[in-house]
Amino acid sequence: MARTHLIFLLLVAFLSKTSSSSSLPSREQEKDRIKTLPGQPKVAFSQYSGYVNVNESHGRSLFYWLTESSSPSPHTKPLLLWLNGGPGCSSIAYGASEEIGPFRINKTGSDLYLNKFSWNKDANLLFLESPAGVGFSYTNTSSDLKDFGDERTAQDSLIFLIKWLSRFPQYKYRDFYIAGESYAGHYVPQLAKKIHDYNKAFSKPVINLKGFMVGNAVTDNEYDSIGTVAYWWTHAIISDKTYKSILKHCNFTVDKVSDDCDTAVNYAMNHEFGDIDQYSIYTPTCVASKQKKKKTGFFVRMKNTLLRRRLVSGYDPCSESYAEKYYNRPDVQSAMHANVTGIRYKWTACSDVLIKNWKDSDKTMLPVYKELSAAGLRIWIFR
Repeated sequence: MARTHLIFLLLVAFLSKTSSSSSLPSREQEKDRIKTLPGQPKVAFSQYSGYVNVNESHGRSLFYWLTESSSPSPHTKPLLLWLNGGPGCSSIAYGASEEIGPFRINKTGSDLYLNKFSWNKDANLLFLESPAGVGFSYTNTSSDLKDFGDERTAQDSLIFLIKWLSRFPQYKYRDFYIAGESYAGHYVPQLAKKIHDYNKAFSKPVINLKGFMVGNAVTDNEYDSIGTVAYWWTHAIISDKTYKSILKHCNFTVDKVSDDCDTAVNYAMNHEFGDIDQYSIYTPTCVASKQKKKKTGFFVRMKNTLLRRRLVSGYDPCSESYAEKYYNRPDVQSAMHANVTGIRYKWTACSDVLIKNWKDSDKTMLPVYKELSAAGLRIWIFR
């Protein structure tokens, strides 16, 4: 408790030094400006990307990409922070490059083209690769990768946001929203609560959080799991016999399930699923990325099903591989001020290390929703 209070006081002192009236770009901000991305079509909006250190002693730095609004008056538009889940998946890979961002990547990973449905028409979009170890975000303390969880992720994200606002003071006090999907069903409300608690120390909210929204969100372990199994069954992915077996042997409220439950779920996945994309069952799978199915424990398999990012129907199933081609290009990384420390591993859309070593995960987000709703935040949950 004392350590948390000390961090809080340090953040208050840090932010109090920032001028809220400045509208001119700071020198540090200008260093993050993206002049143009390789293969990018001409655009009128500004872009920035770079690192924010969230823990000096461990060397944890989070990577962000800001695409300002393409509207004629971006300074009047809100700031929206987008988080992808996993845990361990990149907001740049999915949120920015497949979903709400202004660009799409072509099949060869050589060029970008415009997304006509980009949310940056109505908001300034801030994509964050979180926690450290995801995408270009990194830590200099390898043990961090085996000791991440909900609490540290939320705390690091709050520190990132406070420091980022000091770098971009024109967004201080701007209407602010958080959005995300999948396991960001934890990240988003948990960060919203951190911000809500932080703002209580000020007469005027420093981070002007107005609300948040989550899609296909991991919300409650018991009901999410029951709903997933019911979805498999009602869409003829698993048999009546397997469905009844899972419901009979699985107690989704416990941390460690029975061997009978493990057997029932693994049978469904290894023998009845077939060659389908679980997240978009009526669209083709990407042939290039097919992998052999492995027999693993219940929670590894179910977490990969429940917590991974959700693929949206009507898209190219191989788009993830295009992103990995593009963001591993040295000229792209240079243009984005990414991988400045020479990370020894390739940029990937998701990190398997993090999901296997996740330490703390709240069983339900419902109490947080209740608290923040009562506090007046606007909340939108969609499927």
